[in-house]
Amino acid sequence: MRNILTHIPHRAKEAFGAKIKQIWLQNSKKEAYKIAQTIIDEYSKKFPEAIEVLKNGLEDSLQFYHFPQIDKRRISSTNVLERVNKEIRRRSKVVSVFPSRESYLRLITTYLMEYTEDWEIERSYIQPDKLQQVMEIYEAQFKAA
Repeated sequence: MRNILTHIPHRAKEAFGAKIKQIWLQNSKKEAYKIAQTIIDEYSKKFPEAIEVLKNGLEDSLQFYHFPQIDKRRISSTNVLERVNKEIRRRSKVVSVFPSRESYLRLITTYLMEYTEDWEIERSYIQPDKLQQVMEIYEAQFKAA
């Protein structure tokens, strides 16, 4: 969505952003494609660059519909990844100058290990039983193919 909005004039970003957001809020992939096609038809002449970005990334951005067992709000967003990257930047700025590359990697690795343990034990973002269901379904499909 951010990549699309970079090609939209500032005064139209809010309205256009609200329209394209509807693509990812649909209940099914089919409905999402319908909304996307409507937006493409409506805005292809007005914002051709933005529409081109939308067309190129639409299929990739709708992959979360293949996992109905998992809450789509959790896997359709990059918020968790952005938060991890922000925390890595924050921790590395405190040190400012690292004596070696290995010391930087050690700091980041230690943080990531701590972060992983925390999420595995206390704040599991996607429940392990849901992931197990997904793995079983896709293993069965793989064997059948």
